[in-house]
Amino acid sequence: MSDLQTQIEAAWADRALLQTPETKAAIEHVIEELDKGRLRVAEPPQDRTNEWQVNDWVKKAVILYFPIRQMSTQEVGPFEYHDKMLLKTDYAGQQVRVVPPAVARYGAYLAPGVILMPSYTNIGAYVGEGTMVDTWATVGSCAQIGKGVHLSGGVGIGGVLEPVQAAPVIIEDGAFIGSRSILVEGCRIGAEAVIGAGVTITGSTKIIDVTGAEPKEYKGYVPPRSVVIPGSITKKFPAGEYQVPCALIIGQRKPSTDLKTSLNDALRDFGVSV
Repeated sequence: MSDLQTQIEAAWADRALLQTPETKAAIEHVIEELDKGRLRVAEPPQDRTNEWQVNDWVKKAVILYFPIRQMSTQEVGPFEYHDKMLLKTDYAGQQVRVVPPAVARYGAYLAPGVILMPSYTNIGAYVGEGTMVDTWATVGSCAQIGKGVHLSGGVGIGGVLEPVQAAPVIIEDGAFIGSRSILVEGCRIGAEAVIGAGVTITGSTKIIDVTGAEPKEYKGYVPPRSVVIPGSITKKFPAGEYQVPCALIIGQRKPSTDLKTSLNDALRDFGVSV
């Protein structure tokens, strides 16, 4: 990939190169690799650092793909689209179930066993094996969704393209994301975490573990197997003190809890109704 990366970096520095056939072919090749899952915007930890690796140059290729595309009209049954981007095709060959009118853009990877209810998945996203994207959920550009994740109805997974060095939103394997939750600005949800309905987490949201004698605070990161509900904290402003949203970790998912349990069942363990 080194030669490909060199071409993308050169085009990023000099947009005049977007007019050359070689540069266009390099960008299109990156998008094809993303679409097939052979290349990712971010890669899971491979060592004890527990940090995801963001491939800046791949995000640059996604951004550069837009100016080399031309607007075109696509007809899908009774639906018509007018856009620069192609839509994914050959779902049967990819072993992906797609319920009309779900839409996934070319350049997003959907692993075998993924189910798309009427929803939207943007370019650069990676959706792992067996994940459910429920009705009206959105998977933003470059978002990384693990295996066996459940994105409930109306969940908003934000896209992160710029700045290119910023991490995308990451949802790790087995997480359950409750209805109408909003996860944006490169936040990371640990494996098998349970996010309650209506929780909003940004890169700067305070996530407070209230299970111990003293609160423990995180920002933009939910540890694995945490059970999270919406909360609020008091913040001082020049005009006075007001409540601002936060997220509360109220416990850990029990080993006995089936990974496919409903959100209500998981929260019931802690006497919480959301």
